[in-house]
Amino acid sequence: MDVKQAIQERRAYRSLEPVKITEELVRDLAESARLSPSCFNNQPWRFAFVYKHEILKKMHTTLSRGNEWAQSGSMIIAVFSKKDYDCVIKGREYYLFGLGMATAFLILRATELGLVAHPIAGYHEERVKEVLDIPEEMTVITLVIVGKRSKAISPVLSDKQIEAERRRPERLPLEKILLKDGNFTI
Repeated sequence: MDVKQAIQERRAYRSLEPVKITEELVRDLAESARLSPSCFNNQPWRFAFVYKHEILKKMHTTLSRGNEWAQSGSMIIAVFSKKDYDCVIKGREYYLFGLGMATAFLILRATELGLVAHPIAGYHEERVKEVLDIPEEMTVITLVIVGKRSKAISPVLSDKQIEAERRRPERLPLEKILLKDGNFTI
């Protein structure tokens, strides 16, 4: 699979079935994220790969309502960092950009491997830090839920989530996101 195909095939599916998580898979995904670019090569990203049953169960208690589907995932990856780990240039905090790029690399590699890697915002950050012993000064940017796509729709999904399983949610037209020579219309 080439990069373009991985981009096109990547989907935030919520109907998941278990997949075997190995040390080799964890290292593969981490290596893909590690190779991401960052401001002055500061590499601000930190990832906690959680796949042991007892810790996964604790992580499930950190999920917000509506993310019950994530309990079907075989791994949760916490993505975190802090501002001091990267450039701050004229008020722009690049660690957020760096984490986003590294997470995208990880997600595309997971897609290439036939996995779903679904980033979520619905979790209680303080509980995540407590479960994973992440220092208070860190910011947990996202949790990435990893599993294998299930053909059967998960019974815990809302009607809106079921529709998103069946059909890729609409994307904004290029005219809304593409700036060409200063002719940008919001």
